[in-house]
Amino acid sequence: MPDLTPTPQSTTPDDEPAGAMTFFEHLTELRKRIINSLISIGIGAGIGWFVAPYFVNWITKPMLKALGDAHLDQKLVYTHPAGYLNLLITLSVYLGLVIASPWILYQIWLFVAPALYRHERKAITGFLFSTVLLFLSGIAFGYFVSMPYVLHFLISFQGPVVPLISINEYFDLILLVLLGLGLVFELPVLIFILSLFGIVTPKFLMDNFRYAILVIAILAAILTPTPDAMTMLVFMAVLVGLYFLGVGVSWLVVRRREKRLAAPAEAR
Repeated sequence: MPDLTPTPQSTTPDDEPAGAMTFFEHLTELRKRIINSLISIGIGAGIGWFVAPYFVNWITKPMLKALGDAHLDQKLVYTHPAGYLNLLITLSVYLGLVIASPWILYQIWLFVAPALYRHERKAITGFLFSTVLLFLSGIAFGYFVSMPYVLHFLISFQGPVVPLISINEYFDLILLVLLGLGLVFELPVLIFILSLFGIVTPKFLMDNFRYAILVIAILAAILTPTPDAMTMLVFMAVLVGLYFLGVGVSWLVVRRREKRLAAPAEAR
């Protein structure tokens, strides 16, 4: 008589079931992660308060060098009695966000991971790592490459007057440039998401490259805070490189999808 006892099926990593939680359990978990993230930002801002004066010295170096190269007095000023104090408080908050960002990302991971399969967890981990790496690369490019061009160009216009630069206005400028470039460097991530949902393909991206160049030129003109042609060309070269990196990412996504779809057909 044949044995009708069902044999246990081995569970592969990709077949691992996702976690199940009720709606109120999700709300409780979300509240917990938000509270933990806010606490980490507060602790990070406290640390940032002590680090802020040293950070001011670091972010002012490009401006002071540009002033020195133009044979001007190397100093920045504040025009409000609480101007420098406001700058330190603002920097403390920003630094708090940066210091706490690994813990915040970990809290986000703890919230979403139970609902994901193991292969999805690996994909999300790579996605988060790539996003942070590209954002930091954009900030590094802005500080070490873009800002010197921008500041030297701006300081070159002296005329019959000399610049009296406020530290607060300078901070607003450098924050705009660095954050803008950090977001622009996320272009491959944007293309990855669009490719994942089938909105764009490598063929579509290459066929419409001429239109992409037009959009890139407009973005470079908007993001470049000076009318300097050299700075704009540097911006454009970087954006074109990021676009082609996105094309490569899109190709990998499409190729992996085609393999996944072809596997069941080959099995039959």
